[in-house]
Amino acid sequence: MGVALALQLLLSYLLMLGGHPSSSQRHFVEHVALFIFGDSIFDPGNNNYINTTADFQANFWPYGISYFNPPTRRFSDGRLIPDFIVEYHRLPLIPTYLDPPNTEFVYGANFASGGVGALVESHAGFTLDLKTQLQYFGDLEKHFRQNLGDSKTDQLMSDAVYLFSCGGNDYPSPVGNNDIILYPYTHEQYVGMVIGNWTDVFKGIHEKGGRKIGITNLAPLACWPSVREGRQPGNTCNEELDIISSLHNQELLKKLQELEKQLDGFMYAVFDLNTEVSNQMKNPSKYGFKIGDSACCGSSPFGGIDSCGGKRGIKEFDLFDNINDYFFFDSNHITKVVGRQFAELFWNGGSDVTAPYNLKAVFQGKRSLASLEGSAMRTRSMDA
Repeated sequence: MGVALALQLLLSYLLMLGGHPSSSQRHFVEHVALFIFGDSIFDPGNNNYINTTADFQANFWPYGISYFNPPTRRFSDGRLIPDFIVEYHRLPLIPTYLDPPNTEFVYGANFASGGVGALVESHAGFTLDLKTQLQYFGDLEKHFRQNLGDSKTDQLMSDAVYLFSCGGNDYPSPVGNNDIILYPYTHEQYVGMVIGNWTDVFKGIHEKGGRKIGITNLAPLACWPSVREGRQPGNTCNEELDIISSLHNQELLKKLQELEKQLDGFMYAVFDLNTEVSNQMKNPSKYGFKIGDSACCGSSPFGGIDSCGGKRGIKEFDLFDNINDYFFFDSNHITKVVGRQFAELFWNGGSDVTAPYNLKAVFQGKRSLASLEGSAMRTRSMDA
């Protein structure tokens, strides 16, 4: 019997016996796993499996209309930023952790929850707060250790990339459409609490062996359609929210720089979501869109009321046919076309977009000379 035929028969025999553990071990060696945490920007549908309301779900028409049929619970008309990132890394879609059929997390897991903030108090009781997401990750780690052993699990944890998007729900919650009400906290104190919770999660990941972080900074929430809705005069942006969002981004970058010095092997990529969103909202035609400040789906003249799909009990809402002409799909979330553009910049962008490394370099674990030089030459602030 030829060697090739013998190997093929052996593989078939192992698969007949149930080759999942061996398959998992092989994939963990060949691929860098991706674990995803955060809010609706990254949530593939975990909120469908917790006790919450329709305001924090997207498992109904027209969500997913441009790509998925039926809707797959993503807060967009199609795929999200992480869905495109795994495509660049040649991975399948990362499974939703709480979805009962998902028991094999060969390539990673997605713990993100729409509406979540870094603070437990942000939409408490309706989402999976960051602490809970970290606990679920701990449960998955135990599962890996039981099925793969400590050595392979340690390798998995250190090789993996941990992707984060969170913070946007911490500020509109106390802000609303009016002035910020943070009493008894100053802006600096409040932002400090948010960044402090982020720091605890990063350290928790590091304690479990995680070394490679990818994170978005905070978008310019002040001019979000949902924030502008009802503000006078003329649905204006919230200037105070702009100030506190900028402060958040400054403090996030400082903290990551500190952690890079404090934590062994810590490596990160920050995608400048703030600047990229601002650019596309102000100059949509430059990026292939026509409308940058209004939502495709929702109510009010610019879609600022979060009523897409009948949310908030509003049965009548607008849904425009030319979705790809819009930056916003609903009052708080981008279209899939924008998601792909952001994912590409996050993955392979220069140091003016993603710094100190891009996500591709983080996946490869490479602190290249080019990346270091690009970081050193970078002159503008991440919250510009």
